[in-house]
Amino acid sequence: MGLAGTLLRSRAVAALASPHGVDRYLELVNPMWAAHDVRAQVVGVVQETGGDHPVATLTLQPTSTWRGHRAGQYVQVGVEVDGARRTTRCFSISSAASLPGEPFTITVRAQDDLPGRPSVSRFLATRATPGLTVHLSQAEGDFTLPGSPATPHGAAPVLMISGGSGITPLMSQLRTLLRDGYDGHAGRRVTFLHYARTPADQIFADELRFVDRADNGVDVHLVHDQAGGEPFSVESLERLVPDFRETDAWVCGPAGLVEKVREAYGDSPRLRIEFFKPATIGTPSGATEGDVAFARSGASAANTGETLLAQAEALGLRPESGCRMGICFSCTSRKTSGTVRNVVTGVESSAPDEDVQICVSQPVGDCVVDL
Repeated sequence: MGLAGTLLRSRAVAALASPHGVDRYLELVNPMWAAHDVRAQVVGVVQETGGDHPVATLTLQPTSTWRGHRAGQYVQVGVEVDGARRTTRCFSISSAASLPGEPFTITVRAQDDLPGRPSVSRFLATRATPGLTVHLSQAEGDFTLPGSPATPHGAAPVLMISGGSGITPLMSQLRTLLRDGYDGHAGRRVTFLHYARTPADQIFADELRFVDRADNGVDVHLVHDQAGGEPFSVESLERLVPDFRETDAWVCGPAGLVEKVREAYGDSPRLRIEFFKPATIGTPSGATEGDVAFARSGASAANTGETLLAQAEALGLRPESGCRMGICFSCTSRKTSGTVRNVVTGVESSAPDEDVQICVSQPVGDCVVDL
């Protein structure tokens, strides 16, 4: 927006637009005008797979306030589903790294709707059409390549392992390497290993087969474990990549797969991991005792042992949330009393008046939250 953008971001204009802010007025005139906020319009939709949980890739044209992304990052996407309050969820970006203002893609698998809480992913994967406006955060996350292209002689090979929807950030990384002139024969070899249930569930199948056929030093292995493919194990990995412990590895997928890869690598700093569902630690004794109260709304119930977010939603509350796995911090709320346990790390905290991520915080006994 040039000079106009500088003016719109000035303190004088902010004071004139108070208390709503200038972006509220700009959005009324044109959703793609923004001074601070980030929005985008859907400009393309491609169905990747069908079935009960279809997958679609959405191309988003962001406002000029978008600062671009690095391969492997995610973005928070906010939409209003059926007139309900805007709901935000996190989605990995599947396209190659982008510059400020450039279009990018997210690839979304539809999850089931829950009572009183329509699924954002199902809305985007099955109902989004060109022209839909969504709200965005800036790109976030550090599950990224150190640089591109990764071609210097003597550098360690690269291993990318994914399962299910966990393929999306790794596709962003692979696409970035290939776009930027990667040549495995001149430097780092890349092995791309993906696990899906069946060929029908395989995302990006045609593109990955094309990459595998190209003479560029990238080896692609697609394993369909419900169609005769061998599930992940250390032994199977050693057959595919005998020197895997000497590779720089990135893994993203369900907790079971990620944990097996982590066991294979031990404490190696070469391994970078990202879950698309959190790995949780078993429920301790006392976690299902007592009552949970949400002070501001006046709602309370017997503690079920689920996370505070799940228990709040079961009572009909709609707290802000995003990733639902302890990454984005959008669900952070004030716990005024009681003990909570982080279901990812197992760490307990009994400090009064502390901010907790309710999506991964499990009450242990009585607990009061300011919601």
